[in-house]
Formats: sequence, structure tokens, C-alpha cells
Amino acid sequence: MLDLALIGFFGLLLLMGLKRPFIWVLLYIYVDIVAPQKVGWGIIQSLPLSLMAFAAAFCGWLLLDSKQGSRFTFRQGLILLLLAYCAMTTLMAQFPEAAQVKWDWVWKAMIFAAFLPLTLRTKLRLEAAALVMALAVGAIVINGAMKTVLGGGGYGTLSLLVDENAGLYEGSIISTAAIATIPLILWLARHGTIFKPEWKVWTFAGAFVFACLLIPIGTSARTGLVCIAFLGAFMLRSVKYKFVYAGFAGLALIAAIPFLPQSYLDRMGTITNHQSDQSASTRLAVWSWTLDYAARNPLGGGFDAYRANSFTYHTIETTEVGGNVMRDYTEVTEEARAYHSSYFEMLGEQGWPGLIIFLWLHALGAWQMERIRWRFAKRENGRKSWQYGMATALQQAQLTYLVGAAFVGIAYQPFIFMLVGLQCGLWSYIQRVEAKPAKARFTRPGSEVPKPAEA
Repeated sequence: MLDLALIGFFGLLLLMGLKRPFIWVLLYIYVDIVAPQKVGWGIIQSLPLSLMAFAAAFCGWLLLDSKQGSRFTFRQGLILLLLAYCAMTTLMAQFPEAAQVKWDWVWKAMIFAAFLPLTLRTKLRLEAAALVMALAVGAIVINGAMKTVLGGGGYGTLSLLVDENAGLYEGSIISTAAIATIPLILWLARHGTIFKPEWKVWTFAGAFVFACLLIPIGTSARTGLVCIAFLGAFMLRSVKYKFVYAGFAGLALIAAIPFLPQSYLDRMGTITNHQSDQSASTRLAVWSWTLDYAARNPLGGGFDAYRANSFTYHTIETTEVGGNVMRDYTEVTEEARAYHSSYFEMLGEQGWPGLIIFLWLHALGAWQMERIRWRFAKRENGRKSWQYGMATALQQAQLTYLVGAAFVGIAYQPFIFMLVGLQCGLWSYIQRVEAKPAKARFTRPGSEVPKPAEA
């Protein structure tokens, strides 16, 4: 029955796309985030839904959709440059078979990110893409939040729609994506036209934001806590009443602490004492190994180059016995441990050139969103415009994700590339509609130069 419902929904959107081809773009966003082919149990698992949606989105735009207003931006060129470089390192990868497996989904994420802005020609399309992204993440987040409230959470034990520890269904990754989605939710509730701002929309948005905040608790992901702290602090620059906002945030934090499970508090406590936690110690050891690896292989080792690592480190367990502090040192040897950081992931796999392109791509996006904010902030009531609000939301979402990415290997995740695509689409739209008209040439009466007589 579940398979029939999922296939029916997919087929309905395919039919709707015959009249409005842009719906196929939204369909791919939904499929790439939710992965309904993995949610079902039967025949749907054998259907290439992602490939079907991707082909429909691209062919629909190419053959049926209007190209008026479509522009190719410099950041789209950077995405394709990074894609080409990843293709090169894949061909020369240290572990060819593992690299090919990762390449099979990375190239689709990058190609779609470069393609998406070409379809985002209007404000309605920008809003629709942001809405589907948020709701697709919400399908995972709301499910996980309900299970957390009912006591089904825990590190590595929270069961989401898919029973696997990969992609957005991995605890730290969904925690990062959930917190990064909060700015989009608030923008949609404030400026949406598909679902216009009213009490029902704000009620759902409030519950949605609360569900996003519950995910780091349900997964016991330390990365989620760091993202919450960053987003809360970063939003201070955009709120009108900063002291009121800070006061309410502090009160909410104090009020929430008694309701947090002890297992969650214990795990969060390891943030300040990494030497007592094997997971945190492993990350530091992997990062040190990656720097050495990049020194020997400046062009990178291709996808999954971490499989070559091997290192030994010590953990320290502190206990107090009879007033005396005892330290127990344990030697740990690890092999083939993942990077646990997007920046070290990019450095180890794509070398310094790949890391530079990656940082350039994201730094330029943050700068472009800030440019839009500056432009509209100078206008009367410009801070209340949807353009100012969307640029702010996309900047907050991107930077929150990038903060979380410092502790999780999510450099190539489709979610962040879709955010980049939305930023490119907004930048292109603003540049087009706000373009200054060409200067008119005025001549004084009687000063026109007579045209030569035709032969």
C-alpha cells in the first residue's frame, strides 16, 4: 500500500508537469531529498525514480519551458569546474572502485545545482523551490521529532523514514540540514504567496521549527548543538529587537535543560573534553593525517582516499577516587576512518585545488547574498521586502550548514548544492530585474545631423 501511494504521488507530479514543466524540477528536489525509492518496501525500490525525475526536469526545461530570463552565472561555472576536477581525480583515484560509487551520486548533485538556476526565472519559482526543499526535509524531520518526543531517540538509534545511516538519514547530517532549514521556514511563513501568511501557516511553521530543534536531541548529534548555537547568534544581526530576542532565547534554553535526557547532556559534555571521547579524538587524528596526506598528494587522492589512513592516539579517562584524580591512558589504533569534516574531506579527496574552488564557491555565495541585503536595506521599507528576506535566509542557511560541515563529511550533499542553486537563481533574478536601463542619448532640437542622400 505504501509503494502504491508513493508511486501514485510520483506519477501524479509527472502528469502535472506536462502542463507546467517546472513541476518536474520540484519533483527531482523531492526525490533527491526524501528518496521515496528507499522508503517503500516493494516494487518502488527497483524503479530509477531519481534518474526519471532528473531526465524529466532537464528535458522539460530544454524542450517545453521558456528560456526567457535564464542566465548562466559565474558560480554555476565554478560548480562545473569543481565537477570537472572531481571527474579527473576519480579517474586517478587511489581506490578506484570506492571512488566510482561516490562519483555516481556526486555528479548528479553538481549537475542539478548548475542547472537549477536556469529554471528559477520568477519569484514564484524561487519560492516554490524553497518550499519543496523545506517540506521535503520536513518529511524526515517531523517523523524523527515525533519519535523523539515519544522516547525513541538516542545516538545512532533514532529511526527515520529509511533504516540506513547514509545521506540525509545519518544523524549528524539530518541535524545539520534541519537547523539550516529553519531560516527558509521563517522566510516562507513571512513572505510566502503559495501559502499566504496567516495564523495556520505560522502555527505550522512554529511546530516545524520546533521539530527541527528536536532532531539534534533525538540523534544526540553534537554537530546539531553547534549549529543551533551558531544560527541563534547569527540571527541576532537580522532581528529588530536584539535584546528581547536574546532574552527569550536564553529563557528558552534554561527552561529546556530540565527536559533534556541525561544521555544527551552527557554526550554534549564531551564537546569540551575531546580527549575523553574516542569519536572526537579520532577526528583530530584523521585531520592531522589528512594534512600530511595533502602534503604528499597536493592534487588529492580521489573519492574515499581516507581508506589509506592508519594512526594511533591516546584517550584520557579521568576519575576521582577518595578525593584523588586518577587518569587512565588508553592507546587506540584506527584504520580507514572517515574525515568527519567537509573541509578535510575536500582536501584529502580533491587536494588544494578542489578545496580552493569549494571555498571560493561558498564565499562568493555569502558575499552575493550580503550584496543583495545591502542593496535593499538602503531602500524605504527594503528590509521588509521578500528579496532582502530571502537573501538573509539563504545566507543563514548556507553558513549554518557550513559550520556543521566542519564536523561532518557533507561537502557534496545534494542539500547544500540545492541551496547554492537557489542563491544563484536569486542573484540572477535580482541582477536581471534590477538592471539599470541603458542611458538615453539626448540631442538638442535642430542639432540632428542630416542623413546622407541615398544613392
